[in-house]
Amino acid sequence: MIGTEAEAVIYCRVSSIKQTRVGDGLKSQETRCRDFARMKNYDVSAIFTDDVSGGRADRPGMKDMLAYLRARRSKGVVVIIDDVSRLARGIEAHIQLRRTIAMAGGKLESPSIEFGDDSDSQLVEMMMATVSQYQRQKNGEQTKHRMRARVQNGYWVFQAPVGYRYQRVPGRGQMLVRDEPAASAVQEALEGYASGRFETQADVMRFLQANPLFPKDKSGLVRNQRVAILLKQACYAGYVEAPSWGVPRRLGQHEPLISYETFQRVQDRLNGVNRAPKRRNLNEEFPLRGFVACDECDSPLTSCWSKGRTSLHPYYLCHNRDCASYGKSIRRDVIEGEFEAMLQTLQPSERLFKVARAMFEDLWNHRLAQAQTHRKALADEVRRIEGQVAQLLDRIIDARVPSVIAAYEDKVRKLEEEKLLIVERMASAGRPARTFGESLRTALDFLANPWNLWVKGGLEDRRTVLKLAFARRLNYRRGEGFRTANLALPFNILGAFSGGKVEMARPIGFEPMTFGSGGRRSIH
Repeated sequence: MIGTEAEAVIYCRVSSIKQTRVGDGLKSQETRCRDFARMKNYDVSAIFTDDVSGGRADRPGMKDMLAYLRARRSKGVVVIIDDVSRLARGIEAHIQLRRTIAMAGGKLESPSIEFGDDSDSQLVEMMMATVSQYQRQKNGEQTKHRMRARVQNGYWVFQAPVGYRYQRVPGRGQMLVRDEPAASAVQEALEGYASGRFETQADVMRFLQANPLFPKDKSGLVRNQRVAILLKQACYAGYVEAPSWGVPRRLGQHEPLISYETFQRVQDRLNGVNRAPKRRNLNEEFPLRGFVACDECDSPLTSCWSKGRTSLHPYYLCHNRDCASYGKSIRRDVIEGEFEAMLQTLQPSERLFKVARAMFEDLWNHRLAQAQTHRKALADEVRRIEGQVAQLLDRIIDARVPSVIAAYEDKVRKLEEEKLLIVERMASAGRPARTFGESLRTALDFLANPWNLWVKGGLEDRRTVLKLAFARRLNYRRGEGFRTANLALPFNILGAFSGGKVEMARPIGFEPMTFGSGGRRSIH
C-alpha cells in the first residue's frame, strides 16, 4: 500500500514534435499533474515526456519511465497522467501499457479519472479509452478528408519537395512557393536530364552532389533514391495528385519549376522511351564538323588533331574510304578562314532592310494566324479526349470483370495525362515569347551581320548561324575551297531583290535603326 510522502513520476504526451514547438501541451499537462501530486502529498521525482502518436505503445519516454519504475519496483511508484488519452489513444495500446506499468511496480493515478480494480472503475476506464480511440480515428478521417479535398482543389498537402517551401497566402492557406536557391538547382537537374545533358540518373546525382545550392542529407550526400523520387515528381511541373486517395493528376495552384512537356520527356527517358543519344566529338574546337561535306563524295568532313614534332595541329578531312580525298587533311585555319570570309559577304545593304522588315512583319502575322488555328485544333483535341473519357467511365460503371475495369481505368488515366499536356500547350499557343519589336531586333541583328555572332558566340551560337544562314550542308573541295552555298530563305530572298546577289553593306556602315511607335523599327 502506497501511503503519503510516496514517490511519484509524471508522464506527459503530445501527438507530434510540432506541438512541442508551437503549443504548450506538455507544460500544461505537467502543471496539472504537479497540482494533483501536491494535493495528494506525493514527492515528484521524475518527469517523462513523448511527442508521438497515442496509437503507439512503443515510445522513447515510456520506455525510460518503465526502466525507472523497474529500478524502484520494491518501493512502488505512483504514475500520474493528465488524462486517459495521454497514456494511449487505442484500446490495445492502453491495455498493454496499463499491464506493463503494473508489472513494473507502478500505480496509475490521474486528476481526471480514478483507476481501480473493481468492475465499475474498469468499465469507466475502458469506456474513456474507447472514446479516446474513437476521437483519434475520427480526427484522422477528418484530416484525411480535408487533405483529399484540398488536393482536389489543386493544393499540395504533403511534405514540401526540395525546391519548394510552404508559405501562408491570405485566403488560400499554406501554399508551395519556390525555395531558392534549391529551386534553381532542381530545375537545372530536371531540364538537363530531359534534354540528355545528363545521360543517367547517376549523372544527375553527381551534378546535385557537386552543386552547393542543393541541400544534402545528414551525411552530406545526395542518395540515388532521392534522385529517383525527384525525377518522378509531377509537383515540379505544377501538378498535384494523390492516387491512394483516388485523386488523379490535375493542375496545381503552385508555380511550376519545369513545363509538363519537360516532365513527360523525363518520364519517357526513365521508361526507356526516346532516350537521348550521348553526343561525342562535338566541341568548340571544330564547329564546322558535320556541316561541311566533301565535294567529291558528299560525305560530312570529320576532324582530328595531328601530332607534330612539338605540338598538335587541327585538321578537317574526309573519312570515306571510297573517296579520292580519303584521309587528305585540310588545315583548320584554312577552311574556317574561308568560311568566315563567306559569312562576311552575307550583309545586306541598308536599302534592303526595309524589305526585310516588311517580310518579317508578314511572317509574324502569318505565324500568329497559324498559332490561333493550332490553338483551335488543340481545343478540338481536348473535347475529343473528354468524350472518350466519358465513354470509358460509362463502360466502367457497366463492367463487372475486375481486369476489364482495371484496363478501362488505366486508359482513362493515360487520356487524362494526354489532356494535361495538350492544355499546357494551349496555354502557350498564340502567345509569342517576345514582343514584335524584340523579335524584330534579334532577327535584323542577325541578318545585318551573322559573322559577328559566329566569331563572338559559343558553340550553340555557331550552330544557330549554320542552321539559319544556310539551307543545306556546304560542300568543300580540297585545294579549291567552298562551292556555291545554298543560302537559307531570308538571304535568298534579299539576294533576289538585289539582282541575284546579296549586296555588301557600305564599308562605313549605315545609320542604326530606331524604334518608332508601337515598338516597330524605322529606317532613317
